[in-house]
Amino acid sequence: MRITAVTCVKNEGPFLIEWIAFNRVIGVTDHLFYSNDCDDGTDAMLDALAARGIVEHLPNPAQGRNYQMEALKHAARQPVVTGADWIWIADVDEFLNIHVGDGTIPELIEACGDPHAISVTFQFMANGGIETYEDRPVIEQFTYTHNPDIWCDELAQEVKTLTRHDFPVQYFGAHRPFMKGGIKKATRPGWTDGSGRDVPWKFRTAANKNRKRKFPAKGARDFATLNHYALRSLDSYLVKNDRGDVNRENREFDDSYWRERNDAAWEERSILRYLPRLRAEMAALMSDPEIADLHAAACAAHRAKRDKLIAQPGYQDLRARLLAAPQESPAEIALMELIA
Repeated sequence: MRITAVTCVKNEGPFLIEWIAFNRVIGVTDHLFYSNDCDDGTDAMLDALAARGIVEHLPNPAQGRNYQMEALKHAARQPVVTGADWIWIADVDEFLNIHVGDGTIPELIEACGDPHAISVTFQFMANGGIETYEDRPVIEQFTYTHNPDIWCDELAQEVKTLTRHDFPVQYFGAHRPFMKGGIKKATRPGWTDGSGRDVPWKFRTAANKNRKRKFPAKGARDFATLNHYALRSLDSYLVKNDRGDVNRENREFDDSYWRERNDAAWEERSILRYLPRLRAEMAALMSDPEIADLHAAACAAHRAKRDKLIAQPGYQDLRARLLAAPQESPAEIALMELIA
């Protein structure tokens, strides 16, 4: 089974090896990276990995403001995508946590009944009070998160989607594929959530613009969930905040972005079962001296950027403000009290 992961990156050098290694553990066979104006060694590392046949790396061809959508349009024509059995579109801070069998994508597909698409629900992993960047697996460091059924004041949560090669794709979105029109009822694609249940009809048809990339999370995680490490350490968040959004122009990460994703009410450790296999795969990739050196250089660049930012006026105030931010929004608290 050929499974291709497609992603856009900017200054993700310290985190590339873990993400690639993790994907290989769960069954991803190919990676297609699009990079945007990196200055931390991400491009150099991807070029070195590409030279060894581990990934494919292209500069983002985007000419407009929506970098990710233009990259996905370009990706849809690439042989590594057109020749794949399944396509997995995700970001480098997103890890597909599969609960069935040994935790691989083929096992998830089987559990869901081999549909044409599987949409897996987000689980935002909180910062958990970790301030300092460390060069060790992200999935090991951050184990606290929100109530799986509620995020902020929302019962419906965003998803990312595994898409089979014969899905009637009109175009790929970042969160889900969009179907061609005029499909007869008898030939509609099978499409499940992370529990193998049919996704809601209005989500499937993108009939509600506010529900194009999300549906209710309750009961949707039996076979898999999507751990999203959007914050990581405070150091890394400050660097991310300076970098800006890799997918859309003129989007900034502010206090509300941090606060909404830093709910540490629940502990979630199920992904830790991957650690022995992850470490072995990371060690195999890093056994190449050039790859190891490029990884070390990217980590050093990450720390240097952090130190430069912290020295700037206002950054200590931002750091203190984020550390003091409440971990739950007033709307979420009210909703949880109502449910209780």
